[in-house]
Amino acid sequence: MEKEKKIIGRTDKADFPLLELKNIDAKIDTGAYTSSIHCIDIKEIDQTLQCSFLDPMHPEYNGKRFTFKNYDITAVKSSNGKVEMRFTIRTQIIVFGNTYPITFTLSPRDDMRFPVLIGRKFLSGKFLVDPQSENQSYNQKL
Repeated sequence: MEKEKKIIGRTDKADFPLLELKNIDAKIDTGAYTSSIHCIDIKEIDQTLQCSFLDPMHPEYNGKRFTFKNYDITAVKSSNGKVEMRFTIRTQIIVFGNTYPITFTLSPRDDMRFPVLIGRKFLSGKFLVDPQSENQSYNQKL
């Protein structure tokens, strides 16, 4: 029997326990294959990837540097059709009280309204998207 899919709205707030981030605004984007998170000061040093999530302008910015030993580089085609090489990391996301693994591409998204973009690769098989609703997971948490 197929597991019932949760309905997620076009936006929500998610927690990222391994990145020490809570209630981060996320745009649910069925047009994007991969998920992306706003990341600054990305450096590759001695086979490790170092970065900070969000930026000082963001209220949840914690200024912490994170180091990843397991990461990849992938080609991402942005909405304007340009292909960029981006670092990817695996971490965890909490939505609807459940913890899921998620892969993020790292990208400066300071020009974007949402620091996190959730794409089809993560949504597929788990969620149905209702474009008329917002913050379904976050509201359930409250």
